[in-house]
Amino acid sequence: MKKQKKTFVLDTNVLLHDFRCIYNFGINDIVIPIVALEELDKFKKGNEMINFMAREFTRELDKLSGSGLFHKGVSLGKGKGKLFIETAKEFSENGKRSFPENIPDHRILSIAEWLANEKKPEQVILVSKDINLRMKAKALNVPAEDYENDKVVDIDEKIYKSIQVIENVDGNLIQQLYNDKIGLAKELFDLKKKIIPHEYFILKNGNSSALAHYNPTDEILERVEKRYAYGIEPRNAEQTFAMHALLDNDIPLVSLTGKAGTGKTLLALASALEQRNKFNQIFLARPIVPLSNKDLGYLPGNIKEKIGPYMEPLFDNLAVIKSKFTNSSKDFKRIEDMLKDEKLIITPLSYIRGRSLSNVYFIVDEAQNLTPHEIKTIITRAGENTKLIFTGDIEQIDSPYLDTTSNGLSYLTDKMKGQDIFAHINLVKGERSYLAELASKIL
Repeated sequence: MKKQKKTFVLDTNVLLHDFRCIYNFGINDIVIPIVALEELDKFKKGNEMINFMAREFTRELDKLSGSGLFHKGVSLGKGKGKLFIETAKEFSENGKRSFPENIPDHRILSIAEWLANEKKPEQVILVSKDINLRMKAKALNVPAEDYENDKVVDIDEKIYKSIQVIENVDGNLIQQLYNDKIGLAKELFDLKKKIIPHEYFILKNGNSSALAHYNPTDEILERVEKRYAYGIEPRNAEQTFAMHALLDNDIPLVSLTGKAGTGKTLLALASALEQRNKFNQIFLARPIVPLSNKDLGYLPGNIKEKIGPYMEPLFDNLAVIKSKFTNSSKDFKRIEDMLKDEKLIITPLSYIRGRSLSNVYFIVDEAQNLTPHEIKTIITRAGENTKLIFTGDIEQIDSPYLDTTSNGLSYLTDKMKGQDIFAHINLVKGERSYLAELASKIL
């Protein structure tokens, strides 16, 4: 049975989320409200990813330009629908009464409503990352949905269940793992699920147990031993696995997820310092998500004072590591010297733009606040001998247009899982303090 063609009206935030979104709707037609182009104009200048997206979408539109955009539409390619730009339309009487304020969202909504009435029985759907706008559309009987092209489908399986716990393992196999430094063939273990590269296991038999890692090169399970990194010791199985991945030169891409206090950033930074001689520089960066959607310019002080509060959590992690040593020790002084010589750089993520990512240990903190395209942009700039670590809590997202399934960290983990250069660990147990762990669970 032939699929019925639909028309999708795209909100501005969708264009800023993915500048190639217009090619992801199959045979269906796409409508860009003229007000969305007006809004894009405000974002074209600047060095943030949102500014890049605005410029790139404008370039894409320019390739398709022509008078047909406003009348007959322009083909988006073989097997795809047409692209239209729709000018301002009047609200229905119900729309005028419900949403009297003349704002861009309502102008987009009026176009969607008008199209829904004009194109009956063809279905018209408003696509927006803004939950409130989707609710407003539904109030006018206009179907609305989120942009889902880059959403993770089975987030529980892909993110949370990052470690296999195998019960009733033959006790002799566990003993062999301790005795054999090489590892054991995967076929010796009764693994219920398909094994993937760099997967981690907790093997149990009564009171005996072992931590193991699947080495995809040799196709063996090898024992994971607890390792220290620059004075930091893993406190649980998940942290032990994380430290293993962070210190393994054969795994250049690692994602660490988990709630606050599970040690994601601390472990990554300690592992970076432990391997300082293998890399030219260590970058520890995080995206700046301005408070109340206001730009940094609203904050008082010079640029250092403006970004200071955003970087403070990163310096806090560094302080924890420094506290493991006396002020006169070589390890303590080495950190001070690395900061002074810019061998260790703690900075907003946007300040990394344009810098070389060759021979670098690069930690991106709070990666759940990045879009999938931002994650891709960072990874595709990685040069030789660069290790990339993305950390974050996918349950704690500050961006109004991202959620648990559509943020860049979830997307990265979903798409890269199973690749032999990638490892993912979800940290579960909070180690900051009993108070922090209790609050995280019950408040």
